[in-house]
Amino acid sequence: MAIDAIVLAGDRGPSDPVAVAAGVPAKCLTPIGGSPMVNRVVRALRDSGRIERILLCGPAESTVQGSPDLRALTAEGGVGWVAPEATPCTSAAAALATLPSDAPVLVTTGDHALLAPAMVREFLDQAFAQGGDVAVALAPYELVRETYPHTRRTVLKFSDGRFCGCNLFAFLTARGRDMVRIWREVENDRKNPIRVIGLVGWGAMARYALGTLSLAEGVRRLSQQTGIAASVIPLRFAEAAIDVDSVADLELVRSIVAKRG
Repeated sequence: MAIDAIVLAGDRGPSDPVAVAAGVPAKCLTPIGGSPMVNRVVRALRDSGRIERILLCGPAESTVQGSPDLRALTAEGGVGWVAPEATPCTSAAAALATLPSDAPVLVTTGDHALLAPAMVREFLDQAFAQGGDVAVALAPYELVRETYPHTRRTVLKFSDGRFCGCNLFAFLTARGRDMVRIWREVENDRKNPIRVIGLVGWGAMARYALGTLSLAEGVRRLSQQTGIAASVIPLRFAEAAIDVDSVADLELVRSIVAKRG
């Protein structure tokens, strides 16, 4: 099955530290291995054999018009563009609203410079096999630490393991897209922990804090509380957990790509 994909390519503009370090007007244009990293993301999606149309959400229209690379990319068949919103969550919601509500959609980010076709295939194949409304990819932290011991990543700590996010999300049903609305509510209420805790319940949050909540139980509780059948897809690719959030990330990704030749 070939589905559509959204690439979130908005950023903080010229003031983004990665953009400043690379000397480009938008982070997604940062050159890695001879091409802007957003081009690498698009190429990985295309080469996966699982993606039909690709929609770039960002960067700003002025940046697109001023960039020969982005103009060429969006001039190609199968690659569209919509303006980004203020946050990744609102950008995802705006982009999803332009696509048929019942169509499965993959969402990733324009700074996922190490994204590979095999990652996309494994994630989507497992997501469809498990069914449900929405799926998210995670990579085992031990794998990431063993492969790249000096990288710093956000770690989710469960009783059955530690995991890192991979910036790969699959919205498989119309109901699954409600997770974006919930994400936006969490974003709006991030200073109100009681509202955030309400998503999984006090008991689950207490067990997470104590280190006794398993990943499976956490996902089950989230599904129960939201009414959205969620699944987690573990990926055995350390690189899936590495995006370019900082200048240190940029240096790491460039070194990985250079070693691969």
